[in-house]
Amino acid sequence: MTPAEPLYLAILILTGAFTGIISGLLGVGGGFVMTPVQYWLLQETGLEPDLAIRIALGTSLFVILPNSISVTLKYQQKHAVQWKQATIMGISGLIFSFGGAAVASQLSASTLSTIFGIVIIIGALRTYMVPAVREGGEISTNPVLYILTGISIGFFSGLLGIGGGVIAIPIMLVFLHFDMRKAVGTSAAVIIFTSFGGSIGYIINGWGQPGLPPYSLGYINLIDWILLAVPGFLAARGGAEFAHLVNPEHLKHLFVLLMIYVGLEMIGII
Repeated sequence: MTPAEPLYLAILILTGAFTGIISGLLGVGGGFVMTPVQYWLLQETGLEPDLAIRIALGTSLFVILPNSISVTLKYQQKHAVQWKQATIMGISGLIFSFGGAAVASQLSASTLSTIFGIVIIIGALRTYMVPAVREGGEISTNPVLYILTGISIGFFSGLLGIGGGVIAIPIMLVFLHFDMRKAVGTSAAVIIFTSFGGSIGYIINGWGQPGLPPYSLGYINLIDWILLAVPGFLAARGGAEFAHLVNPEHLKHLFVLLMIYVGLEMIGII
């Protein structure tokens, strides 16, 4: 398969649209959807696995940036973004997402995919244990907790090519006492920061590497980025709109099931 083949183009366009819907619906970047698809496609074009996984991670993270902006604007209209908390987590996350990208550039494909799967499954199980709607609870005001959360989100965002929502939402639900909708909206805002920092890291660490496909900016492939980002950006706002019509508990269950499936797939169990 080559990047010019209709099947390659169709798979990426459909993946981008689906990712946009998931991003808007669940407040995640969608890297856990885009990365496995790109990883498989890039290997089908003849790239060796270690290079394919890094391009998949970097390109996914760069796609997440416009998606997260689109989703955040939609949730802001519904007053579901906690900007003070998002800014604290976002700034600390941006710094550490750059470091995560640097670490990822030194690890093998099998190591990265296994870490990816384990982190997502742990996040899913923790999310399942907390209620989607909190009655009378107060969101944490401890800035240290938000800084530590941002560091965790940012590092794994850069390391795994994800916006960080699959890590941010469980932490916000379990430890910071958000309800599901505010966690989703605030997560989307944090992802703007982490996806930007991680993308810069993948560009710098991949710059001049041998074997990169045409139209690559470090470990970010611009052709794949366009095919994923345009439909994703258009679909993201629709997903965010639909999220406000769905029972938050159902939203949480969908989030958990999707995370477990993708985590098992990346570990190699499925």
